Amino acid sequence: MTEDVQYGEFPLKSFLEMTIEGPEPGIGTAHVQIGDHHLNPNGVVHGGVLFTMVDTAMGKATMSVLDEGRFCASVEVNLRFIRPASEGALTAVAEVLKRGRGIVHLQARVTGGDDRLIATAAGTFAII
Repeated sequence: MTEDVQYGEFPLKSFLEMTIEGPEPGIGTAHVQIGDHHLNPNGVVHGGVLFTMVDTAMGKATMSVLDEGRFCASVEVNLRFIRPASEGALTAVAEVLKRGRGIVHLQARVTGGDDRLIATAAGTFAII
């Protein structure tokens, strides 16, 4: 896995030890190896970790279809939790469904290392 260094660094990415890649235009991927700092008091991955992975993967996917000098911002992200995760690797893959003039529509899936579905998401991002 090759990390996309052009997406940029930010403190939450570093804290979560998240890596980001974009294998092709319109696709964004975020990876996290689950550690104790990802868990909530019940011993499963905190929902905020999953949300951050999805939001970041969607941002990466959106940025990959924008013209140079343009940016994006989350407008809405809906996350549906399917099953808990407590160990192993997590991968969020986001895909651009439609790029309009001012809005990008996306979908995403979070899976565990065993490819079991952990969460699904839908989102819209504004083009700035």
